[in-house]
Amino acid sequence: MTMHEFLALPSVRHAAAVPDQTPPPHLDLTRAAELDISRDLYLEAESRGLTLTELLETDDFDPSPAGSPLDAFERQLALAGVEVAGRRPSTVEALFQRAAALMPEFVLREIRRGQALRPELSRLIAGSTTINTNRYTPFAIDTSDTSRFSLRPIGDGAEVPALLVTEQNNTVTVRDFGLSLKASYRALRWRSLAQFRVLLWYIGFRMQTDKIGMIVDVLLNGDGNDNGAAVVNAASSGSLTYDDLITLWSQFEPFEMNTLLAHINSLTTILTLDEFKDPLAGYRFQGSGELFTPLGATIVRSDEVPTDYVIGLDRRFAIEEVITQPLKVEYDKIIDQRFEEAVITESVAYAKVITDATVVLDTVFS
Repeated sequence: MTMHEFLALPSVRHAAAVPDQTPPPHLDLTRAAELDISRDLYLEAESRGLTLTELLETDDFDPSPAGSPLDAFERQLALAGVEVAGRRPSTVEALFQRAAALMPEFVLREIRRGQALRPELSRLIAGSTTINTNRYTPFAIDTSDTSRFSLRPIGDGAEVPALLVTEQNNTVTVRDFGLSLKASYRALRWRSLAQFRVLLWYIGFRMQTDKIGMIVDVLLNGDGNDNGAAVVNAASSGSLTYDDLITLWSQFEPFEMNTLLAHINSLTTILTLDEFKDPLAGYRFQGSGELFTPLGATIVRSDEVPTDYVIGLDRRFAIEEVITQPLKVEYDKIIDQRFEEAVITESVAYAKVITDATVVLDTVFS
């Protein structure tokens, strides 16, 4: 997705159109003024596994009281007289002059806000876990014989049904992913923070899009433990019908097919099926852009899905996210070099939870 297409998204237009509230005149900044925001605070936050915002919210610093209109970081911006949006937002130059040490956290927060503009990622994962190593061993859950762990009356001396859970043979490597933001300070200094943060939103949005592509690969091919998704064929090669979607749906027992993941080519076919032209489905799509099939499944677009595949999954059980390092921005380079090069990194991987919770419909086969 290009920057122009990103800016045309309804969620981006809405977020950019809503100005930040001007701090009320009675806002108490006494405790905020006692803090010295510096490189040392970033180091302390990093050592405690926190962001600067999270550190500022701890009891030792400037925790936000209930109902506070601004969080601890926003109070630091207010203290420096920096406005992020509104009728007269401050410039990048103004933030650097008044409180340069706030810029790395500003960048991090806005990238995270951009990630939130791609909420589809959260609709694909069962859960997220943070670990302290770059190697992760997923569970191996044996679901091949449901009679072994089905709920049933147990007579005296009878064997208790058991669900066998072990570890997979192969570990999943949690890799480091990075993006270098190269921009001369000259190109940014007179931009308003309102303009600059949209660029940061786009970075976060693209990062989430790439993660969805990673999920697609794991759903289709597995996480290295011979647990790729089962594949069923459409009734006729080269076509995708409502009956084919019913066939896919019927494979989910005892699970439910609550999510469909597909390439835009397949989505356009699905969206134009007569069965999809249900007035309620059309109303939801036209009103919010949220895609639902008549089968009750949420549709997620990813052009990383092969054009002849439609992936069905029960998102409650299909895949898990594993993180060793949350989103991080190199604060030293931003403070000292003013964006000659800012490196944004994250360490994340995806693993299968229950293989049977994913089934693929193949619409082109020989």
